Amino acid sequence: MTGEMVERRAKEIAIINGRAPHDFTENDWVQAKHEMLGDNVEIEAEEPVAALTRWDEEPGTSGHRVKNSPPSEEQTVAEHLFEEGVEEANHDQMLRGSRAEENQT
Repeated sequence: MTGEMVERRAKEIAIINGRAPHDFTENDWVQAKHEMLGDNVEIEAEEPVAALTRWDEEPGTSGHRVKNSPPSEEQTVAEHLFEEGVEEANHDQMLRGSRAEENQT
């Protein structure tokens, strides 16, 4: 194992962590060396992610009301087909029930 091999892997680790290859850190170097040598190298604590984006709102914000939008055509078609299926099933059950009554008399 050469220093160039460790450096190449450290650059790969930097890319995986969202940095340019020439911006590999000491932790990237240590991790690369650890991967190549096994448990003989001690790994330092991970550095905090600098580019972490926060998506949730601050506590206490109430948000805002959004305008109601009509359902898409796909939703209305699916609902219509579902209702047709339920009506057809009810109709079939009523026919079977009336046939069963006729057979009993």
